[in-house]
Amino acid sequence: MMKKALFICMLAALVMVVAACGSNNKNSDKSPEQDAGVETTGSASQEVVIKASNWEFDKSEYVIKKGEPVKLTLESESGIHGIAISDLDVKLGNGDSKVITIDEAGEYEFRCNIQCGTGHSKMVAKLVVE
Repeated sequence: MMKKALFICMLAALVMVVAACGSNNKNSDKSPEQDAGVETTGSASQEVVIKASNWEFDKSEYVIKKGEPVKLTLESESGIHGIAISDLDVKLGNGDSKVITIDEAGEYEFRCNIQCGTGHSKMVAKLVVE
């Protein structure tokens, strides 16, 4: 009986993890981005590809220029990942792209926003705007 209850709990946990990984939450509300000086329209003169693999991004910092449109793209090389730049209200899932223009210099931390395993909490990088 105990094994059966344990099996049901494990199965329920697995279903919740799979459901979270498959989530594709697209938020069309742009007001927080506009408040942070971020525009999401126009064509990009530069593209920044952020590559995510199991528990790390390919770089610790990605540098862009202030006031120039940049196309941000997320590519997952292994595992399922997403990013969230909370200060800019930017969220990308695997294969997603977004053109943004940041008018204020600074460092914007982002992290993986999809629970991807034991090293998930270490998936942190910065978008540096010069």
